[in-house]
Amino acid sequence: MTVSTASQPSATYNAFRVAQQQFDRAAERIDLNPDTRRLLRETKRELTVSFPVQRDDRRIQVFTGYRVQHNIARGPAKGGIRFSSHVTIDEVRAVAMWMTWKAAVAGIPFGGAAGGVNVDPSSLSEQELEHLTRRFTTEISILLGPDRDIPGPDLHTGAKEMAWIMDTYSMQVGHSVPAVVTGKPIAVGGSEGRLEAGGHGIAVVVQEAAKRVGIDPAGARCIIQGFGNAGCSAALALGNLGFRVVGVSDSRAAIHNPDGLEVHRLILHKRSTGSVGGFPDSRSVSPDELLRLPAELLVPASIEGQITAANAREIQARIIAEASNGPSTPEADDILGERDILVIPDILANAGGVIVSYFEWVQDLQSFFWSDEEVEGRLERNIQKAFEEVWSERDRLSSDLRTAAYSLAIQRVADATSRRGIYP
Repeated sequence: MTVSTASQPSATYNAFRVAQQQFDRAAERIDLNPDTRRLLRETKRELTVSFPVQRDDRRIQVFTGYRVQHNIARGPAKGGIRFSSHVTIDEVRAVAMWMTWKAAVAGIPFGGAAGGVNVDPSSLSEQELEHLTRRFTTEISILLGPDRDIPGPDLHTGAKEMAWIMDTYSMQVGHSVPAVVTGKPIAVGGSEGRLEAGGHGIAVVVQEAAKRVGIDPAGARCIIQGFGNAGCSAALALGNLGFRVVGVSDSRAAIHNPDGLEVHRLILHKRSTGSVGGFPDSRSVSPDELLRLPAELLVPASIEGQITAANAREIQARIIAEASNGPSTPEADDILGERDILVIPDILANAGGVIVSYFEWVQDLQSFFWSDEEVEGRLERNIQKAFEEVWSERDRLSSDLRTAAYSLAIQRVADATSRRGIYP
């Protein structure tokens, strides 16, 4: 999933420390066995690679990339690959851990993984991007496989890069292996409904949450921070529910119109200009101001560490649905909880992507593909069930939704770990 960046996290922000803090809070709440706790708060396997790419001018440039597997107790590792000049090993560790919990909350038999290359993809030509993707795939191929580790798209990667990954792996083993990666074009084994999955999943959980807190989606105001594929998909799906998108941002600009923005026109505007900035009938605002605007729903769909103790008291939304991974810090969670703002955590809110990735993997393994309607129906049933289970856990623990979601996920992974035993 290609997501649009907003302001970068502060220099002191460490995504993996945040992920571990979130884990520790839930582990403490459910009185997790100390040995299991020590095991699950660390990653299982990490690979760092440095590899050369020949640029179009014949220069050789060396890039650094990572593939991290957090846990594989419940199934093969699953997680995206991101291309960003801000990628660090701790960021990749955090995303891998979040993927473990996300798959467990959704009831999907995957473990968690993540990968990335420290590169600004906008600085590469199409040929250079392909060479980088294929070489990185080759470097981490010792971990990959449809029954071992299955990458997917993430920040600044999409179907094109996934097709290159699939082809590179397939060339190495001598036959086509569509199930080695998800998020591919339909022509090479991709699934119907994959591109819309994130937004569809967000819409389902927001609709369920809105019922419980008494918000009527018809005309309710929505702000979307980050207008890449995830943000665009969420805007369209929420618009279908009746939400009025009044503010959006991307890496270059943030805009606001209290009467609502025409989402379809805005998407076309961004495709033609490269940014939401300058969209007719909107005023420019700062990224920080965007988060503070009046709205019933806020959807962070950019990068980690956007909602912190520094701005959590100024957010006016009644519901925050985390379309991106790790947008809120634990300190922000405490403040939002005190203010009775309902946070639908990332491991539940954006689980639509991993659910439909699982569907794609299953279809590839069987060479039997489903219609768009089948994918959509299965996704809705799966994520509604996950939401209801998390809400019930929230009531049982008298906690916030993040603690409830983590509690369920950790218990499921711990149970799998316990039943498998310790080898040898």
